[in-house]
Amino acid sequence: MENLKYCYKYPHPAVTADCVIFGFDESNIMKVLLIQRGIDPYKGKWAFPGGFMNMDETAEQCARRELEEETGLKDVAVEQFYTFTDVNRDPRERVITVAHYALVELSEVKGGDDADDAQWFSLDEIPPLAFDHEEILNKALQTLKERKKL
Repeated sequence: MENLKYCYKYPHPAVTADCVIFGFDESNIMKVLLIQRGIDPYKGKWAFPGGFMNMDETAEQCARRELEEETGLKDVAVEQFYTFTDVNRDPRERVITVAHYALVELSEVKGGDDADDAQWFSLDEIPPLAFDHEEILNKALQTLKERKKL
């Protein structure tokens, strides 16, 4: 990380990777995976698995690491679908999120790390979401619909 000396005095945003994970139940109903936050901000609120990127990992590596830490899901083939850059999207600091999604078989999940719980929700039963995660969900669904037309 020797090259960080060229960052000068300018403030830098933090970067996170979040995961919108979809699956279908036995009745062919689409579900989405959410975690219940165990820490502030938004402690107790539901959100997508994700977190801050380490200096030595890519956005995809971060997404996969956070997904495993917070839900127990391993080796998920995530794909980037959008980067969220609104200035005030996180009360802690300036944060840019690289959002990923995947379609997986429903499996048992368990909250871990800074997630108190992890559960599958049908799209018509999604609780209020932390941060701008409703916008992230809407963009993921829009992207899925557009790609389905290809």
